[in-house]
Amino acid sequence: MSKTYAGAERPAVDRVDLSIARGRLFGLLGPNGAGKTTLMSMLCGLLRPSTGDIFLDGHSVREASPQQWRRIGLVPQDLAIYPGLTARENLAYFGGIQGLTGARLKQRIDFCLNTAELTTLADRRINTFSGGLKRRLNLVIALIHEPELLILDEPTVGIDPQSRRFIHDNLRRLNTEGLTIIYTSHYMEEIERLCDELAIIDHGRIIAAGSVDQILDRVPHGKIQLRVESPLPEHVRTCLRTFDGVDRAEFGSDSIVLESRNPQETLRRVLEMFAVENLHVVSASLGATNLEQVFLVLTGTTMRDSP
Repeated sequence: MSKTYAGAERPAVDRVDLSIARGRLFGLLGPNGAGKTTLMSMLCGLLRPSTGDIFLDGHSVREASPQQWRRIGLVPQDLAIYPGLTARENLAYFGGIQGLTGARLKQRIDFCLNTAELTTLADRRINTFSGGLKRRLNLVIALIHEPELLILDEPTVGIDPQSRRFIHDNLRRLNTEGLTIIYTSHYMEEIERLCDELAIIDHGRIIAAGSVDQILDRVPHGKIQLRVESPLPEHVRTCLRTFDGVDRAEFGSDSIVLESRNPQETLRRVLEMFAVENLHVVSASLGATNLEQVFLVLTGTTMRDSP
């Protein structure tokens, strides 16, 4: 499917074709402006595709009823909670929107408070909560109506490591219990640690998709990744571009990606030259050992502005 905004020169989402199996924990990565938010908004029914369609269990959602959309839960990046209400009141309000009443609503409120470990804080106003507690409530509000698919947009941004781990542990448990999850994050170690499969989107297109191991294999062993403390002088960049065996060189503010026909020898010579030039190397590796390295190779090291 594709999405082109009025007046835009190119699609925000360009012919994306994805299939996510029930019960998977699926990660979505992409730089700023890559199309992640537009794609997520279409998956949740907040935007209509310009072309193409979305199918849930084989059924088009283009004309889906409110009951069908209730199979999906959304955890937005911006907190979707009312700070002047208590945790219990927030859950009651959003549960009511989802059509829950009476004993069923009370049962789901109790479940969500227990899941977020907020039972003892249930009647405190949200404006007294820490950032981590607010994120936990933001998560379980999306669970109040027992969705079959949970979509999370940067759910751990700006919180402490303990709260991040708490959210991750709960997502793993919910996924083990059968909940299908789509998870987008700028923390690539989260995606690598949590997800069964993932896709990388850039300029509105899916440029890589598969298991974590399959994505790591996208970067051949001829790739050399280095991080340095400061930008390289131009004469060093010129020298690296002309190294024997180097086919391509790309430079960021603190990163270098080289493609070499003899990577071990090239890396040895690079480190020798950096020692002479008194340039400090923070890290160096061959091939890809983590998703961040793959991400930089596939999308480039140039900073992107938010749209």
